[in-house]
Amino acid sequence: MSSPLSLVLTVILIGYLAVASPLLGKRAYDRLGRTRDQDPMLYRRMFTLWSAELWSLAAVALIIVAAEPNLDATDIGLVIPEPLDDTLRMIAYLLVTVVVGMLVLKWLAAKGKPIPGQQNVNHLLPRTAAERWYAAGLSVTAGITEEIVYRGLLIAVGMGALGLSKEVAACCALAVFVAGHLYQGWRGMLSVTLAGFALTYLYLMTGSLLMPILVHTLIDLRGLVFTPQPRREPVGNAA
Repeated sequence: MSSPLSLVLTVILIGYLAVASPLLGKRAYDRLGRTRDQDPMLYRRMFTLWSAELWSLAAVALIIVAAEPNLDATDIGLVIPEPLDDTLRMIAYLLVTVVVGMLVLKWLAAKGKPIPGQQNVNHLLPRTAAERWYAAGLSVTAGITEEIVYRGLLIAVGMGALGLSKEVAACCALAVFVAGHLYQGWRGMLSVTLAGFALTYLYLMTGSLLMPILVHTLIDLRGLVFTPQPRREPVGNAA
């Protein structure tokens, strides 16, 4: 990288994403699980803090792009994919898939069956209408900012500054992305790996962050906001 400012910010950002963020995230998640019942406002405060953190990371990523002469918005996927008709068709298919998935989850909950992946983020699930709005805000925030940082910037830096091939840079960026979900445990991180691989494939295929942002946002909304709680049988019915 030719800009000292962009180089310093990139080193700091990658160090934070790869080391500090996973550890701090796990610590915060464990704290939420321990003290949420005693502090009703903790959920809202933590979700506000996490959203602010993600927007700050995205802002740093954009500053890096602005300060580095060898990078521009196109290099980090901030473009509309062409042809637009294909993109609109993909969005329509995606929405149909989401609706079908929601119906399946609703059926599982009605049958009292466990919701896939729910246990990995159990402490993040909202319990009230107000908390649901905070969860929705974080879902949209993560969908936008994490794609800019993990998919857009990290892959571009890997290819430009480190001279890696597109595939290797994408794998390295995916590894950092998965590390950021340390709080979910190894099972959750495996699911994140699969989802991250799909998001990376979408980005490399289209050259745009539009579809990854949409898919990422819908995944998080499904996981936090629209995941139904399994039906519990009343205690009096147990025999």
